[in-house]
This record gives sequence, C-alpha cells and structure tokens, in this order.
Amino acid sequence: MEYFLLITGFICMLVGIVGSFLPILPGPPISWLGLLLLYLTKGIPFSYWILGITLFIAIVVGILDYIIPAKGTKKFGGSQYGVWGTNIGLVIGLIAPIPFGFIIGPFVGALVGELIYDNKDHQRAVKAATGSFIGFLASTFIKFVVCMVYFGLFLAKVWDYRHIWF
Repeated sequence: MEYFLLITGFICMLVGIVGSFLPILPGPPISWLGLLLLYLTKGIPFSYWILGITLFIAIVVGILDYIIPAKGTKKFGGSQYGVWGTNIGLVIGLIAPIPFGFIIGPFVGALVGELIYDNKDHQRAVKAATGSFIGFLASTFIKFVVCMVYFGLFLAKVWDYRHIWF
C-alpha cells in the first residue's frame, strides 16, 4: 500500500505539472493531491501545516487562473469574447498539429473572439488579444511555478524518508 500511495502521488505530481499548461486539468490542486497521498503513507509524519498552507495556495492559484486572463483582457480593452476566445484557442492549439499551438492558439482565439465582438476595430482587437495572451502566460507561469514547488517538496520529503522505500 505504501508503494501504491508513493507512485500514485508521483503520478499526480507529473499530471499536475502537465495540468499547469492545460486548461482542462487543474494543475496545482492535482499536485496538492500528490502531496496528500505522500503524507498518507505510514512512514511520513502527517503535517497539517504543510498540507493546509499548500491547499490554500492551490485554491488561490486555481481561482486566480480564471481571474488573471480576464483581467489582462479587460486591462487592454477587451471583452468577454476575447476571454472565451483565449480558452477555445488554447484547446484548439493543443489539439492542432502545429508547433507551439498552446502558445499561438490563445492569442489567435482572443483575436478572433474580439473580431466577432467588433469586426470594425482591428487595432482594439489586437490590443485586447495581446492582453488576454499576457494574462494567459502569467497565469500559466504561476501555476507551473506552484506545481514545481510542490514537486520539489514531494521529492525532498521522499528523499528525507528514503529509508522507508529503498
């Protein structure tokens, strides 16, 4: 059972890191689940402080993941169409067989969304798409950093208690 929890926690860590880039998977909460599974093993003392603080951070980052791209779009004069376009463009960019689709897709999606909203003002659409794209990149970066910190905590704790498994 201990190895199962350890391996499942490790897999959660990897899925969380991938989820920091994919809008479908909530990266930090999945990574936090990996930490929880590690602490549920018998050899590692349970820490309410570490799990509580990391859960709080995962929840805050999960909420900010929806707020930051919208604020970026609004800051640059965009509409809700640009926000939806960013998300749809990201999904299409991930599926489409083009290099760096997950980076190009959100910008193009926001641009198309803004042009659907107002097809006469191209300059505003490009500006709003840029804001949405910057917000998406900022949000993705924050999620990735949090997931990597959680992964580092996971590996450090596994290393500290390596005598249990190895």
